[in-house]
Amino acid sequence: MLTAKTAPDFKLPDVSGESVALESLKDKKIIAIIFGCNHCPYVKAYLGRITRLQAEYGEKGLAIAMINSNDDQTYPEDSFEEMKILAQAKGFNFLYLRDETAETARNYEAKYTPEAFLLDEERKIRYRGRIDDCWHSETGTKRSDLKEAIEDLLARREVAVKSTAPIGCTIKWPEA
Repeated sequence: MLTAKTAPDFKLPDVSGESVALESLKDKKIIAIIFGCNHCPYVKAYLGRITRLQAEYGEKGLAIAMINSNDDQTYPEDSFEEMKILAQAKGFNFLYLRDETAETARNYEAKYTPEAFLLDEERKIRYRGRIDDCWHSETGTKRSDLKEAIEDLLARREVAVKSTAPIGCTIKWPEA
């Protein structure tokens, strides 16, 4: 497991047209990388929560980057063009990056959408797992794991819960 290891670097296109690498986020205190996509019902259920996390913690130094590594040949809804449409329609306030070869997902050993990785200022992975414990209903949430880990890091505390089992669909790997 990658927890407490240095996060693998990446350079991926964002729906804004910019190219984003970890280095380009050096002014951020912490980074939440969430592997996601357009078509997964679990990701769809979390989009509002992800947007609110970025709104709540962005000014405190958080950057959220959602990375879509899914095969867009088998799942056309996950294409870069469809990503741009979704980001605009939903008013994403976070980065939405395309990992066409799924190399970044492989480097992170990601398996699910959504699956979150929280990086500290040294770009060490301090949390890996689910966003919270109730994907289908925000009102049913008892543990907001990613949010709690964000608060721990921003308060310069050790992350209390370093890993949880992700809840979601499997990444749809492109054929090599």
